Amino acid sequence: MLEVRNLVFHPLENGVEKCIIEGVNFTVEEGEMLVITGPNGGGKSTLAKLLMGIEKPDEGAVFMDGVDITGYSIAQRANAGIGFAFQQPPRFKGMTVKRLLSLAAGYELPESKCCDYLSGVGLCAREYLNREVDNTLSGGEMKRLEIATVLAKPHKLCIFDEPEAGIDLWSFSMLVKQFEQLHADKKESLILISHQERIIRMADRIMVVKDGKIETLDEREKVLPNLVNDDTGCACMNPAHRAS
Repeated sequence: MLEVRNLVFHPLENGVEKCIIEGVNFTVEEGEMLVITGPNGGGKSTLAKLLMGIEKPDEGAVFMDGVDITGYSIAQRANAGIGFAFQQPPRFKGMTVKRLLSLAAGYELPESKCCDYLSGVGLCAREYLNREVDNTLSGGEMKRLEIATVLAKPHKLCIFDEPEAGIDLWSFSMLVKQFEQLHADKKESLILISHQERIIRMADRIMVVKDGKIETLDEREKVLPNLVNDDTGCACMNPAHRAS
């Protein structure tokens, strides 16, 4: 189980303290799918980076299965069972897709398993195995590859930051099926940051984040009817139903 206690993040920007995350508290139960949504710039991606150790909080703590991992590095959190897929995946010139998947899995993957992971995210596997993970790949291809690397290794908790970004409709449908299967197996907890209604509807619970705070957090059936889209197409709470 993941437990977040009073997380605060106030980085300096041009010498001025900026409030990005303010007093965030929540848990993710074993096997649960939590979808985090809300307006752009509300702090969702920063929250994910705090959970993975990419950013360090100014206050608060993060616990994994009762162990305080607040001071853990990214590598230590990965070893503790947390997987992470960036909104903008990094590139690795000189590394093949097959090698990247094997590194993610922690052992040399047979070609058949690599093909399974690639096919699962909508890539024609044999066309990609020996390609380099560099600038010859599009943003959408990189996004799908990174999701495949997360899927290549069992985790206690997987965090996906806007997994739908840059992915075509057909590949998105395949990706949703992957998430549905992961959730059905209940072997991993999932945090998905998304504006996509189809992903939001998969959640056990929905958390709406705005201005660095949790605006609401409850079961899907209670939150979903009160979600509306603003003029940018991003999900947010109907003002009449915001938590006090």
